[in-house]
Order: sequence, then C-alpha cells, then structure tokens
Amino acid sequence: MFTFGLNRGRSMDQINDTLVSSIKIIAMMLLIIGGGGAFKQVLVDSGVDKYIASMMHETNVSPLLMAWSIAAVLRIALGSATVAAITAGGIAAPLIATTGVSPELMVIAVGSGSVIFSHVNDPGFWLFKEYFNLTIGETIKSWSMLETIISVCGLIGCLLLGMVV
Repeated sequence: MFTFGLNRGRSMDQINDTLVSSIKIIAMMLLIIGGGGAFKQVLVDSGVDKYIASMMHETNVSPLLMAWSIAAVLRIALGSATVAAITAGGIAAPLIATTGVSPELMVIAVGSGSVIFSHVNDPGFWLFKEYFNLTIGETIKSWSMLETIISVCGLIGCLLLGMVV
C-alpha cells in the first residue's frame, strides 16, 4: 500500500478503491474453486468415486476415456471448467490405483474433458460473446466448437500416448 499507493501520491480513497476492485475478482475465483472442491468432496464422501472404480472392473472402458467423459459431462452440466476438473479429478483418482493407469495421462484426460463445449451456463462463454460482440449462435459456432475440438484432440492425444506409455 505504501510503495504503490501513498508513496506515489495516491489518496487513501484511491488505494481503497483499487483494493476493493482487486478483492472482488479474487474473491469470485476463490468461491468458484472452493465450491468445486466442496462439490468434489461431497461426491467422494458419498462413495461415488469408489462406485465408479468398482464399475471399472466390470467394463472394458478405458479409464482415460471414463475420466474424460466424467469431466465432460460435469463441464456441460455445471458450466465451469474449474469445477469440472476438480470434481472429475476427485472421482477419477481411485481409478489410478485400481487400473494402474498413468497419473499424468489421467491429468491430461480430465483436463481435456473439462474444457469441452462451453455454452450459456459458462461465464467464459458470455465474456467471449461480449468481447467480440457476437450473437449466442455465433459464439456457439466459434468458441464452443473451438473448445470441443481442443477437448477431443486432447482425448485422442491422451489415448495415443496411453498406447506407448
């Protein structure tokens, strides 16, 4: 506060305004991350992660594809890539121990799934729409499709890496 405020001749009101605007942004990010972590913990505490891990023994689905799918469904349902990644990571973590899949590949799978198809329930969708003055349809055709392509390419790359790692 002294170096970038009072020392530069700014009044306490100006410093206060700067702090308030900065804290608003940081507080929102912390709430989103905290909410995602809480949601993940509710699912973990309820046993969903163990249930999914036990289901993996009965199916031939790749754990990487399963983790990607969980993250993708959460992303589309909830809108937040951060919440989807945190929650899917918590659900998919037991799959590493039960299937022996590479943790690094699991991170890629979850990360790729968490960025799929941004739409109207995602704050980033609205930011992109407003910054570029697009309609909702134009935003879906550009931003949402771009994120879907990135997600699917990430999954394909992850599965290809899984064949050699």
